[in-house]
Order: sequence, then C-alpha cells, then structure tokens
Amino acid sequence: MPRLSPTEPVLHPDCSISNSTFGAYVEVGRGSRVAQCMFGDYSYCDRYCDLANAEIGKFSNIASYVRIGATDHPMERASLHHFLYRSASYWDDAEDDADWFLRRRARRARIGHDTWIGHNAQIKPEVTIGHGAIVAAGAIVTKDVDPYMIVAGCPATPLRPRFDPEIRQRLLDLAWWDWSHDKLRATLLDFRSMSIEAFLDHHE
Repeated sequence: MPRLSPTEPVLHPDCSISNSTFGAYVEVGRGSRVAQCMFGDYSYCDRYCDLANAEIGKFSNIASYVRIGATDHPMERASLHHFLYRSASYWDDAEDDADWFLRRRARRARIGHDTWIGHNAQIKPEVTIGHGAIVAAGAIVTKDVDPYMIVAGCPATPLRPRFDPEIRQRLLDLAWWDWSHDKLRATLLDFRSMSIEAFLDHHE
C-alpha cells in the first residue's frame, strides 16, 4: 500500500478523473473512472470502480468494481440512444443536449462516513447510504440505507443492524470521523483493542 498524502490523492495507473475533488489521505484504485464526485478525507476506492455524481463521506471503504451513480438513458423518449444527447458526436451541425447532462448530474448519490461498499455492488442515483452502513458484495441498492445497517441482494434489502439502537446513536453523536489526524493517531490502539461499548464509554 502506498504512503498516503494529506494534500494530494494517490491515483493509481489508468484512472479517468473529471470534475472531482478529493480530501486528505484519499486513494483511487487502478482503472477507476471518477466523474463529478467529491471524496471525503481518508476514503478510497479499489480497482476498476465507476463512480459518478456522488458525494462520498469520510473513511468510506469502496471495494473493486463498484458502480455508484450509474447514469441514465432517456426512457420516456422515442429512443434511449446516445444520439439524442451526445448529438455532436454524430453530426457536425448538432449540439449535445446540455440540459440533459445537467439533470443527470443533479441526481446525486450520497455515501456516508465509515461505510463499506462491497465488491461489484451498485448504488443507484439519488440513494443515500447512512453512516456506518455496509452494502454486501453484488448488491444493487435502489433505496436509502439507514445508518449502521447491513444490506444485501438485488434489489438490496436490510439483513440486520450492526449495533443496537443505543450504540448506533452514541456512535453518531460521537462522530469520531471528525477527529483530527493527530487524535486518530493518539487513539489508534483504542480503536484496535477496545470493544465498541468500552470505546464509547472512554471517548464520549
């Protein structure tokens, strides 16, 4: 694993990046396409991800081949094809449909802090994944996911919460993902060794 940077993302070979911003200690895996996205601090995606029109929180763990914010085709029109909106690629005297692209980019997916999106999962546009949630490998998420919920399947449905409601709320209130880099280092052994209850008791 490369040494990560607080100032520049680590972009592995063959990435395509457009109109996107990156926080501190971010990594983008080989061959990934990232368009119109915002990565929060410490988040990463593994190899060959396809991420568009997404707001990704801090400490998000995105496995390989994940697709977030898959873009739409115009289902209500006479044709679904690119020629309707990528028209300049087909005719010298035609312009692309700028309004279509603006509408599509406005349909943002939102990925919360400290989330885990499993291998080959898909998150549809305008879906919110709550803080601490887990999306199982291969899941297709078409609806919002509550914080600290585990979802799986096609379409994704809740399997179980990670913690009971009291623990979940205490974690949300603690919001450790907003701690400084130095505080994270100072508490690293607590993260590694303490039970969730002991960690909360110690740091609230």
